[in-house]
Amino acid sequence: MERTAAGGLPGSAPGPGEAGLPEAAELLDGMPRQREPLGATAPGAATAPPSAPGAVTTQPSAPPLPRPGTRRRLLPTPAGTPFTFVYAAVLAVTSLVAAYADPALVHALHQGSSTDVAHLVGTPVTVLLASALWVAGGFVAPYTLAFLLVLTALERRIGGMRTAVVFLTGHVLATLATEVPVGLAVLAGHLPGSSLHRLDYGISFGVATGVGALSGLLRPWLRWPVLVLFGGTLLQGLVELTDPLTNWGHLIALAIGIAMWPLVRGWSAGEPAGIAGRGAGGAGG
Repeated sequence: MERTAAGGLPGSAPGPGEAGLPEAAELLDGMPRQREPLGATAPGAATAPPSAPGAVTTQPSAPPLPRPGTRRRLLPTPAGTPFTFVYAAVLAVTSLVAAYADPALVHALHQGSSTDVAHLVGTPVTVLLASALWVAGGFVAPYTLAFLLVLTALERRIGGMRTAVVFLTGHVLATLATEVPVGLAVLAGHLPGSSLHRLDYGISFGVATGVGALSGLLRPWLRWPVLVLFGGTLLQGLVELTDPLTNWGHLIALAIGIAMWPLVRGWSAGEPAGIAGRGAGGAGG
């Protein structure tokens, strides 16, 4: 037999005394209950129905979880920036070798990796790559910190392969721009033949190019102070004539990075947001 939602027969009228009487559940709710410890739940008790819209909730809310990616990671990680992370690990190993190996062995390794004119003429590809495996001044040199911060930020915006292209472009072009004039000056008789074996190695040209390229992806309020401070430091070294050839190479490398602005901006705009990192730093015009 069909039952109604109230539990009576269809079309049946309420019995005597039923009209106006409260339901059994309402009577039970009005009876005092024994106090229970906070958080205790009676066995078999049903879960309370969801609150109606606009109802005030007295339960304490859980603290909000930190959103992933809200904090910018400044240092390289194996998953986020594999190129910079692996490269930094290699530089750490070579720096340990330079610090603790026999000085004669270290000098031989540096000499064999030098991008001097003699090596560039004989084995250009080998020395251009090998020279970028050493840090002049050791792993605690200022350029090492710049390497970690700049290449990490650049890789998060344009990816690992493109960051390698930026770094190697500056490293190679700035090296050739400083060493080729030396070779020509020796041929013209303006420099002695010993200049062909000038010791030259390190990552500073690639780092300077990275600074120039990364500044094109920063907002103007940050871009120009970075360029002024970094460029001013390079100019100060050039004025003091500490190492004019290397100082000129740093300025050339910085200019190469600035010239790559259209390229790196296109790379950054073409990458997905999670890879290019535009939400982290933002590219500014």
